[in-house]
Amino acid sequence: MKKIGFLSFGHWNPSPQSQTRSAGDTLLQSIELAVAAEELGADGAYFRVHHFARQLASPFPLLAAVGARTSRIEIGTGVIDMRYENPLYMAEDAGSADLISRGRLQLGISRGSPEQVIEGWRHFGYAPTEGQTDADMARHHTEVFLDVLRGEGFAKPNPRPMFPNPPGLLRLEPHAPGLRERIWWGASSDATAIWAAKLGMNLQSSTLKNDETGEPFHIQQAKQIRAYREAWKEAGHERSPRVSVSRSIFALVDDRDRAYFGRGNQGDDSIGYIDDNTRAIFGRSYAAEPDKLIRELAQDEAIAEADTLLLTVPNQLGVDYNAHVIEAILTQVAPGLGWR
Repeated sequence: MKKIGFLSFGHWNPSPQSQTRSAGDTLLQSIELAVAAEELGADGAYFRVHHFARQLASPFPLLAAVGARTSRIEIGTGVIDMRYENPLYMAEDAGSADLISRGRLQLGISRGSPEQVIEGWRHFGYAPTEGQTDADMARHHTEVFLDVLRGEGFAKPNPRPMFPNPPGLLRLEPHAPGLRERIWWGASSDATAIWAAKLGMNLQSSTLKNDETGEPFHIQQAKQIRAYREAWKEAGHERSPRVSVSRSIFALVDDRDRAYFGRGNQGDDSIGYIDDNTRAIFGRSYAAEPDKLIRELAQDEAIAEADTLLLTVPNQLGVDYNAHVIEAILTQVAPGLGWR
């Protein structure tokens, strides 16, 4: 395990018990938590994207703001639903955010998860072509996005432009060199992980995946990672890929931790359906005293396989408490697992 970051879903709720009662609260606190995490020595600040929900949605203004306020920490998403995206406009936004952060963007994308509304991507103006599924559409958007990130010209210039053009076909601007190699695919199945490897994307594997063998979650996830790396090798890519896994992990070091997470019901995987036909397995949460956490996490095969661990944080509990959660893991758990 080489890197540890946090992953926030960016929930807000007007309840008096929530520290994030509005979208503004969530956005501003997301920036402050990224700043705090960098000061604590964490490696990454990642944010989930959901549409039509009281959660973070439009990632690029947030990523740019975090990039402007920080100097070292990686900044990313986990994940952007590509069914909703115009890949060319997205490439411009991503290029801008990456340049503002001076090349620290790690952009996680995917075909999307179950939604708050029916076929929400249609409201954004997108629909699969005849014979395609919405997943096919997401993968097509992804392939276009990856292609334009290479920075090669493809658009014929106007012979009488408003401003002088460089010679040849024009590319999208601003172009962010190296960003193409910092795109991650959030894969729930072994097949999509292999597809991502062939296209040269890094791999994000979350706290759920398709239940393809009936084995415990961490074993299935570890097998997915190994299949991905084998496909990467077969594809002949020159660089080494990166792989992240997400986990809910809480070190019980004070009374607040025990009150929030010390109820002892986090020890088992669970099974559910993410659509009518897809059986999924959801990974367990971890909550224990640091010494016990180290022993439990050392048995997690997927954490051992990955190079990056993303800690899901309860953002509605506020910046100070979430900084405490991150600090406890970094100082009292991660060194026992070989971090740094």
